[in-house]
Amino acid sequence: MSVRSTAAIRSMTAYASAERNSPFGTLSCEIRAVNHRFLEPGFRLSEDLRGLEPALRERLTQRLSRGKVDVGFRLRAAASAEALKLNPQVLDQLGQLALDMSGRFPGFKVEFTELLRWPGLVEQAEVDVEALHAECMDLVDVVLGDFIAAREREGAALAAAMGERLDGIERILAEVRTALPEIRAGLRARLDARIADLKQPLEPGRLEQELVLQLQKIDVDEELDRLAAHVAEMRRTLGSREAVGRRLDFLLQEFNREANTLGSKSVDARSSAAAVELKVLIEQLREQVQNIE
Repeated sequence: MSVRSTAAIRSMTAYASAERNSPFGTLSCEIRAVNHRFLEPGFRLSEDLRGLEPALRERLTQRLSRGKVDVGFRLRAAASAEALKLNPQVLDQLGQLALDMSGRFPGFKVEFTELLRWPGLVEQAEVDVEALHAECMDLVDVVLGDFIAAREREGAALAAAMGERLDGIERILAEVRTALPEIRAGLRARLDARIADLKQPLEPGRLEQELVLQLQKIDVDEELDRLAAHVAEMRRTLGSREAVGRRLDFLLQEFNREANTLGSKSVDARSSAAAVELKVLIEQLREQVQNIE
């Protein structure tokens, strides 16, 4: 039974961006993320948007759980003559100074572009910071929605791939269960053969005692049951709407523990091969879980 494609699982890696025109100029925002054990936000903000960082950090914390998340935000101010004005007092002072200088130095000239660089001559209209930040946060919400949708699309692909590995684990467990009676019979046959080679006959009941002891050593029913329970739990977890990456990582540690025990108890080539196959599938699951939020 494969896990159905679902938007419940999110990958930690994703990218989204958007740009829009606003009364303040062109706003552009991008969000990208890679794997990380915890949520680690980073910000690249243009100078006039530095004050946004606390609000952006809070918004990311509300909607994301894990990943190294990089947020870039930039404002390209609109080129509008209405946004600029000259300070008349400074202009009058500079004009008088230019007249004085031209009287002393007949060849003296002042370039208009050079004049505009004088500190305080050109004034920019004050920006409504609150309105600007509201516009920015609205754009962030749009990009963050696209970013989460991208995570969910990748997560659905991861869940499907993990479902295939879980199918493989269940197939191996079924094969081992089917082979157990034959493995036990083979163990008895080998034990009978060794006893037949002994010159001294065994005490009555000794054969059965030895057989019971050997069967106890290779008894893997509990390991198979626990592995089946772990598979069921992983399928249930993959259907959760919460961030489940850490829980899946813990489950895989349990998978590994049971697979190792199964391998250590093996007395047959089939169960040994099954233990190796299990470890391969579990490692593939582990690699996929590293990408899950």
